[in-house]
Amino acid sequence: MKINKLSIAVLFLSGSVYYAQETKQDTISKEKKIEGVVIQGSSNKKTETAVLGEQKKAIIQKQAVSAEEISRKGISNVEQGLTKVTGITTVEGRGLFVRGLEERYNYLLINGLGSPSNNPFQKIIALKQFPTDVVGKLNIYKTFNSNLYGDFAGATFDIETLTIDKPFTKVEFGIGINTVSTFKDGFKVSEGADGFNGYLGLNSRDKKLPSAVRNARPSNYRFSANESLTQFKDSWNVDNVKSVPNTSIGFTTVQKMKAGENGNLGFLFSLNQSSEYSYKEGAKNQFKDFGGIINLNNDLLRKQYNYQIESSALLGLGYKNRGTTVNLNAMYLQNVNNIIEDYYGYKNNQIQNKDTGFFRTNQQDLSRFLNIQLTASQKLGERHQIKAGGSYVINNYQQPDRKILEGSRLDSNGNLLPDNQLLLAYGGNNIIRQYLDVNSRFYGSAYGEYSVFLGEKGDKKDFPMQLSIGYNGFADLRKTSYRFLFGKPNGTAGQSFIIDKDNPQSQFNQDLSNNRFFFQEETDASNFFTSMYQFVNAGYINFNYKPSETWDILIGGRYENDMTLIRYSEQGAAKKTNLDKERNLFLPSLSIKKALNTKNNLRFSFSKTVTRPVLIETMEISYINPDNETIKGNPDIKLSDNYNFDLKWEYFPTNKEMFAVNLFAKRINNAIERSFVSSGDANGVTVTFYNAKKADLAGIELEGIISLGRLSESLDKFTLGANATFMYTDVERSEDQLKLEQPNPNFYNGELRKRGLQGASPYTINADLKYEVKTKNNLSRTLSLVYNVSGSKIYAVGTSGSDNFYEKPFHQLDFVYQEQITKNWNIKLGVRNILNNKYRILLGDKSYYNVQTNGINTYTDYFRGVNFNMTVGYTF
Repeated sequence: MKINKLSIAVLFLSGSVYYAQETKQDTISKEKKIEGVVIQGSSNKKTETAVLGEQKKAIIQKQAVSAEEISRKGISNVEQGLTKVTGITTVEGRGLFVRGLEERYNYLLINGLGSPSNNPFQKIIALKQFPTDVVGKLNIYKTFNSNLYGDFAGATFDIETLTIDKPFTKVEFGIGINTVSTFKDGFKVSEGADGFNGYLGLNSRDKKLPSAVRNARPSNYRFSANESLTQFKDSWNVDNVKSVPNTSIGFTTVQKMKAGENGNLGFLFSLNQSSEYSYKEGAKNQFKDFGGIINLNNDLLRKQYNYQIESSALLGLGYKNRGTTVNLNAMYLQNVNNIIEDYYGYKNNQIQNKDTGFFRTNQQDLSRFLNIQLTASQKLGERHQIKAGGSYVINNYQQPDRKILEGSRLDSNGNLLPDNQLLLAYGGNNIIRQYLDVNSRFYGSAYGEYSVFLGEKGDKKDFPMQLSIGYNGFADLRKTSYRFLFGKPNGTAGQSFIIDKDNPQSQFNQDLSNNRFFFQEETDASNFFTSMYQFVNAGYINFNYKPSETWDILIGGRYENDMTLIRYSEQGAAKKTNLDKERNLFLPSLSIKKALNTKNNLRFSFSKTVTRPVLIETMEISYINPDNETIKGNPDIKLSDNYNFDLKWEYFPTNKEMFAVNLFAKRINNAIERSFVSSGDANGVTVTFYNAKKADLAGIELEGIISLGRLSESLDKFTLGANATFMYTDVERSEDQLKLEQPNPNFYNGELRKRGLQGASPYTINADLKYEVKTKNNLSRTLSLVYNVSGSKIYAVGTSGSDNFYEKPFHQLDFVYQEQITKNWNIKLGVRNILNNKYRILLGDKSYYNVQTNGINTYTDYFRGVNFNMTVGYTF
């Protein structure tokens, strides 16, 4: 079955995966009795206590969010769960930031196997699409070990799927309202998007590139009237609806049975689907240099309507028999986001249109992701173990038939039209259809590892030495197609007419029939198609040595071969350019843990790693937005080389409490940064990407989990968890950046100021206060208050005499109540974003040129609204 025929379906097999990232043995004989307690807790990996115990014992610095914590905090997806970890925060539409570093510095594993992104604008899967019902634990590695992929600077996330421990069947229903978006009259959605086909994502079939040009190179093809009427299946009309509450439904069943005398067979099946209406209103401006003066090039009010449906289907099978474990894993994720954006104001410095300009974008973002995994491990006696796994992934991303409509809110006599009407003329850029496809030709990931335990146990439980030799790697082959079709006048240029902007299709059909206008493709035949081939193959060796009961040393080396080929064409070029990049990398790692006593650990780690760019950052593509802001990849972008240092002290007063202080530093050579530059066509600006020469980072992480019963017996039901990261960064610009950022000496003669790393936040703070009590039926009741904020960071580096653009702090406060009402029924109530801060990106106040914008320094801003959610679950 082709991937584009799938809607909700497919498989997800789940099971416990063992791999070399973890070293779980403890060497302290004095902790033998305490170890007994930890072992009992660890038999259920879902508990917060078990996760904390594992963090204490591991040789590498690893943090985790347990299934218990996921449930307690009302976490519905993986992205929310990871933001509860020290130094991690989520940023609007751009994924997770770790230690203030952009998402490009992170990497994702699913059960130890590499996973590609299903979105060219993000480094990893949008983890909010990943439901937590089937998650056993979220692991976060903030220090590198040689059997992790070398693409590491912020963190590697590993999603462990639900361990099949005991049978259960669970059904959940959720409903939520938003103070800004829910029950809003006149909520705009594409025609039919909120119907059954839209709910399943099947309406994308009507948005395909027309058959007349689908399988042909662009050739300025002109559509006949009949072709224009029959081959474009999707309508320009927009429905005005009343946005209903957001909903979710989930079904999960886990079954376990005997298989032979000593074997167990586990089965998991899960279906999840959710729908959400969201509305945002605020500025979307643009700043540009006009001869030594920074002016507003765009002054726009944007109204954005999102109707989003997320679906997943999971099916699982796992077999375990003494030393043998086999798991077949597969998962399918689908995200359909229907977006209407209305812009009011002027662009391209056309100030005369400030109160009359209008344009609309009507688009659908569609991603489909299928991941099938097979993993196995086999113990050979007491000393030997073999592990292996492989995955096959199909991931497709589309923006099919992205429609752009532009006109005036004034009639031909200069009078303001009613809000539902628009003065339109065929020609120019007033009617555009865009088709973006980023499709996977193939993605495969694999690993294999052999481990041998050396030395004699003696009185200790564990062998003193472990040697592991392994391989992991991936192949990622993708192709990108980007095409444009324009509405062109048929001898009627300049003739204007009034349309109903929400229902223009009937007028368009009539004018097509009367040959008043036609559609024609105007895609450049040389650069509509690009492709990327990437092969990463790595061998590694790890040696774990415990010379005494208090020392644990892990030394590793990784050799990684990275071969990347990018094929693209310059505009108008007759032949494609083959950009061949190959690097051979040696990536050492060292981790040392010293147990000062049974409650205190001291850790040190060093490693060298690399950072690979996000797909859009390296692909030769110019992604055009209707406000003339273009996102352009840079195929000459280089990998970053990272040198990482960590020194950490941990204190575990009890098995439920901990305190930690971590000092860290990084040198990032060729750090990748986002920049604003003036567009080559003199209109608008371009977002593009450059390497800095180097960036230096230094910071401290503080973390604590404490029972407030220490302060007073009356507070013994309260637990306070808090963590904070404070960081300093400094960038040395590359030659390319110096040319872009250096002001014209005719307008400014000073030196460039020092600045920090783009995307790096000076601080990140997370905190949660938990109240937990047992009811009279010995069932759990939990209340949690969760807070998160990160400091002002550079969203994009400014050029042409302007300051940088800064993403301002966003304070988020959430409240979650959960209670197990009976043995079968449970309820969750949540209030998210209680403070309802305004999200803002601002132009800094230290531009090199004069700024004449009437005090406006906002690039974009909006309110998210407060979310109220209720989920009711029944477990059989």
